[in-house]
Amino acid sequence: VQLQASGGGLVQAGGSLRLSCTISGRIDSINFMGWYRQTPGRQRELVAAITSGSVTNYVDSVEGRFTISRDNAKNTVYLQMNSLKPEDSAVYYCAAHSSGASTYWGKGTQVTVSS
Repeated sequence: VQLQASGGGLVQAGGSLRLSCTISGRIDSINFMGWYRQTPGRQRELVAAITSGSVTNYVDSVEGRFTISRDNAKNTVYLQMNSLKPEDSAVYYCAAHSSGASTYWGKGTQVTVSS
């Protein structure tokens, strides 16, 4: 399983960005996909997740501002981030979690929100 993430960048507070994560390989084994973020000195945290049945879940700090979605035809998962805040600045990673309890990670993409 390989993941390719894109879409990070620099945006002003209140702005929006959309992250994309395209997955390839044995995707039939994937139970759910997640977007994580990490800042220096802190643990990586799960921001949003979406199951193979499109059930979604969010960390409280992004609820109502971020939306995770998937396009099965394109094997791509998106994270639409609106009303961005400086505290959303981080390296964002997409991950695929398999039914066999394996986790596959994409390369991180930097999101920087200026105040």
